[in-house]
Amino acid sequence: MTTNHQIAEPSVKYLAEAAGQAVPAGYKLTEVGVIPEDWDVKEIGSFAPLQRGFDLPAGQRKDGEYPVVYSNGIVNFHDKYQVRGPGIVTGRSGTLGKVHYVETDYWPHNTSLWVTRFNGSYPKFVHFLFTYVGFDRFASGSGVPTLNRNDAHSFRVCIPKSTDEQTAIANALSDVDALINELEKLIAKKQAIKTATMQQLLTGRTRLPEFRYHSKNVGWISDSASTVCSEVELVDALSLIHPTTTTMPTDGTPKGYKSSELGEIPEDWEVDKIGKLISITTGDKNTQDRIVDGAYPFFVRSQTVERINSYSFDGEGVLTAGDGVGTGKIFHYVNGKFDYHQRVYLMHSFGEKVDGYYFFVFFSNHFYDRIMSMTAKSSVDSVRREMIADMLMTLPSKEEQTAIATILSDMDSEIQALQQRLSKTRQIKQGMMQELLTGKTRLVTGA
Repeated sequence: MTTNHQIAEPSVKYLAEAAGQAVPAGYKLTEVGVIPEDWDVKEIGSFAPLQRGFDLPAGQRKDGEYPVVYSNGIVNFHDKYQVRGPGIVTGRSGTLGKVHYVETDYWPHNTSLWVTRFNGSYPKFVHFLFTYVGFDRFASGSGVPTLNRNDAHSFRVCIPKSTDEQTAIANALSDVDALINELEKLIAKKQAIKTATMQQLLTGRTRLPEFRYHSKNVGWISDSASTVCSEVELVDALSLIHPTTTTMPTDGTPKGYKSSELGEIPEDWEVDKIGKLISITTGDKNTQDRIVDGAYPFFVRSQTVERINSYSFDGEGVLTAGDGVGTGKIFHYVNGKFDYHQRVYLMHSFGEKVDGYYFFVFFSNHFYDRIMSMTAKSSVDSVRREMIADMLMTLPSKEEQTAIATILSDMDSEIQALQQRLSKTRQIKQGMMQELLTGKTRLVTGA
């Protein structure tokens, strides 16, 4: 992170209400509140005015090096530019509220507004300031939302007079942005590894060491997975999660494969209908039965888990929406007390042949494709019980299912931990913007 500044000691007095109390030393009372003495209050139109972008018909666009910036960001590139960079672009119609910083020369599309001049302000500081302001507050129109530029131009903000302080603020927030970007890339990489791992393990193309050979403890991965795994480092991931010996006895032979209704599978796997393996039921509650601070989870036809004060099931189960917009896309794995909607299917009583989490992974990754293959429509209105009961699934031994489930669950836990860290970092950034862009916390340059 940038190290050429430090946080000055915050003033506790600043947090007090200004009315009826003395303004803290070093601050002044203005129409936008208490701000540092060496900051100014300005209308946006006076220091960073916005102008409508330029038409660019699809037939006239030629591929090039200059980004074309729409209301939702860079969409494509052109061989010509209209504005010298760096610049700032925000949505004029459609997508409002996003503020895009462009390092290079660029073409702002006519769906956007661009900053015509900065009047001595540091552009990256203005980017963060506009992000903090939130231009969606200036939306107008009853149809497609449009940014009211006059309202935006007359909106007053406080800014440091010193470009050094503007730069220090921008650098601090850019450091947090860089951390957020790295976390996003890491999460995407972990998810790609998980997806590849799942595809290999659920089809048997990759076998875990204790199940790969007829003899135990003899190697660990099938040749068929090597080219697929290299792209997303599946081999490295599995070797860290599931370390094993690489010594193979001379009489150790790999297990073969056989044909099945689901394609080629390992010779020691089975295929059976879900309805023969588990129980399938629906709930008896309605969405209006939810209680905000209820004692138990309440599963409805949504990815959001509600709360309720009753429970009708206590144990391990997998749930999916029976109808609604999330049909075939909403799945929950739960082990404990909960209640569920009358149009939510619960699969439970996994017995001796099925591991519950293995079933959750297999079902949630194959059910949507199954129901889409059963209908000519692009979406499914509702799920019938037989859609689930007659669905085929692969059945390794329960021991192998549990081993696969453990690996995938561990990967899920790692991704969730990273997502929580990302969410926390975004919250920290919001807090920093509130402190730094209002002058509550000062940055001391050159320290």
